[in-house]
Amino acid sequence: MTKIWISEIEFNDETKISVDKNEIIVFVGPNNAGKSATLKETINMLRSKVSGEQNSKVVKDITISKEGDETMFRTFIENISTKKFQGAPEAFYQGYGYSVYSAQIQQCWMNSENGLGDTTSIFANMLGTEDRLKAANPAPNIKLTTDPITHPIHYLQKHDELEFKFSNYFRQAFGSDLIVHRNAGNEVPLYVGEKPLLATGEDRVSSNYLTELETRDLLHEQGDGMRSFVGVLLTSFISNHSSLFIDEPEAFLHPPQARLLGKMLAKDLPSERQLFLATHSEDFLKGLLDANVLNLKIIRIQRNGSVNKISVLNSRDIQSVWNDSLLRHSNILNGLFHTKVVICESDSDCRFYSAILSSLYDNTNEISPDFLFIHCGGKHRIPVVIKSLVKLNVPIKVISDFDVLNNINPLQSIFIELGGVWSDIQQDWNTVKKSIDQKRPELQTTELKKELDDILASVQDQIFPKEKIKKIQETLKKASAWAHAKEVGKQFIPSGDPTQAFDRLQLKFKDVGLLILEVGELEGFVKSIGNHGPKWVNDVLTKDLKNDPDLEIARMFVKQLAI
Repeated sequence: MTKIWISEIEFNDETKISVDKNEIIVFVGPNNAGKSATLKETINMLRSKVSGEQNSKVVKDITISKEGDETMFRTFIENISTKKFQGAPEAFYQGYGYSVYSAQIQQCWMNSENGLGDTTSIFANMLGTEDRLKAANPAPNIKLTTDPITHPIHYLQKHDELEFKFSNYFRQAFGSDLIVHRNAGNEVPLYVGEKPLLATGEDRVSSNYLTELETRDLLHEQGDGMRSFVGVLLTSFISNHSSLFIDEPEAFLHPPQARLLGKMLAKDLPSERQLFLATHSEDFLKGLLDANVLNLKIIRIQRNGSVNKISVLNSRDIQSVWNDSLLRHSNILNGLFHTKVVICESDSDCRFYSAILSSLYDNTNEISPDFLFIHCGGKHRIPVVIKSLVKLNVPIKVISDFDVLNNINPLQSIFIELGGVWSDIQQDWNTVKKSIDQKRPELQTTELKKELDDILASVQDQIFPKEKIKKIQETLKKASAWAHAKEVGKQFIPSGDPTQAFDRLQLKFKDVGLLILEVGELEGFVKSIGNHGPKWVNDVLTKDLKNDPDLEIARMFVKQLAI
């Protein structure tokens, strides 16, 4: 067995990534980070590593590895190619996407560490947008026993089991069969629809069968989504390439098809085939993860001036997120495609902060920062999200209500996962917490019981009124110092040492990216508006977010996100 593959990629930040023969490498990151450039530069270096023959900015070097010997190498090419003599002393080896002169084969094997030259297209393929759409176009009819394969459809035409396999793929995505027309004259088109039934004594070139088949729709006349889906899968599964490069495989696809495509590529890719992908789709990435394979590696690229910062996440690393059902069905993975992620406690928080941030750039020549606001269902989920995103070097800010100071967990975990050292702040946190714990609540136990009894005694309705439920909730808050502290914020802290300790805490928190609301909670930014949560946010968003004086404190707070 002979094989040539890319075993290592070195980037311009000096990071070196090892690559196995059957590994799926997915490049993610913000726009203009260098994902597409990485694919192009890698395959260019595979073709030639001679200095000056490639203009590479992101990829510094690659290592090309091989196994076998020259005889095995030539035998491999002969087995997958058609040999043609075109007036030359030696033969040309022809196949899908290549025509290589015999003399070049020996030269390639001897100097493969410097690039594969004209034999590159035998072992690697860069599938561009037009290429994947053209793969669905009718193939020219050839003599399958002697002519070289020149089109992916020829593989389906030649191998019945492949046609059946791809028809199943297509049906999962679009609910229709994919059928090869085997007697259409000078071309071999694909049709979509219900596969015609064969009558007794008929086969797939019988007149009645073909007449029925031609009432179906032609694939190449369908939308770009169908054509691209078929083109990506065909090219990935049927060729003899050792390495395949695809930029944005999810292009033209709706989210469900993008996710299915990712799952199929990860789960069913032929063994010992490298797949290099650049994507900007959370759905496609989720599909890859759905396959639950161990040969997946996610590489995040973020541009910092002329340097492209590389971070790596292996399959096992991401399971801490993917095995958490709440996070699995959130948009956390979308954070890989943005320059910064802001983690909030609730969806209402995300809506409010995102709207305020956008308003800061209204009627200016500046573009709003590429920030993604995500929530994770409460404070206790925040450390899990931080841990996952930090592994991929995603810049993070965390916004939390004032009452996060009430308990050591999750505050300690949040601070540590953001890079802080708990011992640096433990004494000041103890001081702040103790000062609030010791404050007398508005209601003592006897007073609380009396107020609750009065509320319950006033209810005569069969169904308990909502306004009474709200009054009970407000009464219970009065019995907790921390409930009051959450509404008031910093002002609830006693003056003197506790306030000074809180100020020191805030500096340490901001250093690691943790922003704690000094107004207590979201609703503290605008106390003139009633309600809570989504209703409060809906009312606030009707205001002039850029100029309303009631929102000045909120605007000043949100500006910290860009620091």
